[in-house]
Formats: sequence, structure tokens, C-alpha cells
Amino acid sequence: MNTLRRRPLFPLCVILVIPLFAAPPAEEKLHNQIVSILEPLAKGDAPGFAVLVKRDGKILFEKGYGVRKLGAAPANDAQTNFRLASFTKQFTAMAIMLLVHDGKLRYDDRLADLFPGFPAYGRRITVLNLLTHTSGLPDYEDLMEREEQTRGATLWSAEHQIQDDEVLALLEHASAGRFDPGTSWAYSNSGYVVLGLIVAKASGMPYRDFLQKRIFTPAGMRHSVVYQKGINEATNRAFGNSLDGGKWTPTDQSSTSATLGDGGIYSNLDDLAKWDEALQKHTLLSEKEMEPALTPVKLADGSAPRWPIAPGGDNLDPGGFVSYGFGWFLDPWQNQARMWHSGNTMGFSTIIQRFPRDGFTIILLANQSDFDTKGISDRIAALLLTNRE
Repeated sequence: MNTLRRRPLFPLCVILVIPLFAAPPAEEKLHNQIVSILEPLAKGDAPGFAVLVKRDGKILFEKGYGVRKLGAAPANDAQTNFRLASFTKQFTAMAIMLLVHDGKLRYDDRLADLFPGFPAYGRRITVLNLLTHTSGLPDYEDLMEREEQTRGATLWSAEHQIQDDEVLALLEHASAGRFDPGTSWAYSNSGYVVLGLIVAKASGMPYRDFLQKRIFTPAGMRHSVVYQKGINEATNRAFGNSLDGGKWTPTDQSSTSATLGDGGIYSNLDDLAKWDEALQKHTLLSEKEMEPALTPVKLADGSAPRWPIAPGGDNLDPGGFVSYGFGWFLDPWQNQARMWHSGNTMGFSTIIQRFPRDGFTIILLANQSDFDTKGISDRIAALLLTNRE
């Protein structure tokens, strides 16, 4: 009798279980549309990329393409650590904000108070100016070139990379900034290197340790690291590459690859999904404490800043208006609120785009120079906006 009673339940259980594992038709369609964008860009034995798409806290798409290292078997996947380049800046900004939360820093602290040896041109530069690219600090790569010309020798290379303290020394020996603090806007890697040094000085621990203790560990980012050669390792690491004459060439490191606050983090899709969740849930700072980071900076006269008129370098829109907070670009896209940042360095291209009101996030990490992360992620964003439920 008991056996006969159980028999009809088996097919019923199958019917009930199948819908739990089947993606809704709209979700499956979106998945296939994303694949149609990405797969033409991928070649199995070439360096590639990894892509994460989240909506309302749920991962809709997570996949890697290509290989971590030329001539090696491991493929890029959700655990592959890529050099984030300027994607790092939002983490440096968060570290500064945590120190403000702790009462160890203020946004109006001046550079000369933190580094008494800083010359007159920088004495009115504040932490806020550094965060928002309104400091006017000279570009340290320009200063490196000038120093090498003066000495008539190559001082830095991929094998002998410039360190943060050397960047500070170059800035301290400069005679003038690009403009008076707060009067203009210019994207500044120098400013974020200095912010990394400020994190170390104010916290009493190395920048890498502060990020590990106060950001990576609380957010559950177990495999992210501020990489410093000879001190730690980036596990499951992708190596950078560039096209040269139509062929891929390893270009993993440059003379500026060892600086920290402007671009020194290695991370992966799994960890960055947790970073996105920490931002969404205000795990590290309250919503109110995050407001300054997500408020576009104004110049001292109250006007909206513009990109420099001269093209080149990191200038994305010469002469155009720029909307920037603390480590985040804030310009909307298709009239939708957005916070985003890209990273581009020798061998790597990265981007994160968050649409907080629409509840979705796109992250793209590539071990290729000049990979069009912005254009590709914009195409995926257009799909998400079109396919809103």
C-alpha cells in the first residue's frame, strides 16, 4: 500500500523541480543577446576578457573568454585576477572616506599639513581636491620624462619601476602646478598616488594592508590584492598583452605599473560582484556617508568643470563638461543615473558601470590593451535598459 501511494508523487516532483532551474524566457533572451555581442570578440588561444552582468542583486551573466597568458592553457574565468588600472581609484577613494569616518582625516586637510616638505604651489591643495581631480598637481609621467631628460639617462623601466615615494619626491621638486587648486579640472593619476600615500600615513599601515583589512575582508573579496612585486602575489593572474603588427605580444608591466593608489589592485569578477553588493547594501559606509562620493564636484566659482581643451592622454572629451565625484564618473547615460569608471594601462582594459536606480551593474575586465570596454559595456547597458522587467 505504501509503495502504491508513493508512485504518483515522482512525476509530480519532476514537474515541480524543472521550473526552478529553467531561466525565464526574457532572461534567457537577454543572456543570448549578451553572448551575441561577446562571442565575435573572443578567440580561444588569444588573450581575452571576462564579463559580469548583475540585475537586482542577481548575476545574469558571468563568463570568461580567451587565455590568462599567451601560450598557456588556463582560460579567463570568474576567478581570474586582472590588473584593474584606474578602476582602482574608487577603492582608494573609499579608503580615504573610511579614514574620514574614523576621524583620522578631514576632506579639508591640506597637502602641506600631511607632507610638510611639499612646496608652495601645493600648500592649498586639500584631500577633497585630490579626490575630485581639482588639485592641479603636475602629471608624474611628465615629471618622469623631464627628470630623465635632465639626467640624460633612463631612470625607470618595466624592470625598475617608479614607486610611490619617488612620485611624491618628483612632485615635491616641481616648481608649479597645472592650475590653482579648485579653479579647474584635470584627470590626475598623481593625485591618486598621493591619496594612497595619505591612506598609509593616516592609518599607520601600508596601503595594501588597509585595503585588505577595511575593504576587501569586510566585503568578502577574498582573492583581491594590492599587488607589490616581491611582497605578495596575485593568484590566478591574467597577464597583459598588446597587438603589435597584428600579433599579440606580452606587455604585462611598464615603468609605472608599481604605483598603488592610482591603479595597483588586481581583482576578479567574483570579488567585484561582492564589491558591487557592498556598495548596494552600504556595508562599508552609510548611504549618507557615501553622498559626497556621488555628488559631482563644482569648481571654486560654483561652475561645472570641463575636461581640458587639449586632447591626448587621459582626456576623454576635450573641452566637454565632466561629472566626477570621489573615484567615480557620474555622467548619466541615456538619461539614466550612472556611476562608472574605466581603467586602461599597458596590457589591460577594465570598466565598471553601475546604474543604481535601474538596479544593474556591468563589469568587464580584459588582458588586452585598447580593448573597447566602454563601447561593449554600453551595448550591454542598452540591452538591459530595453529589456527592463
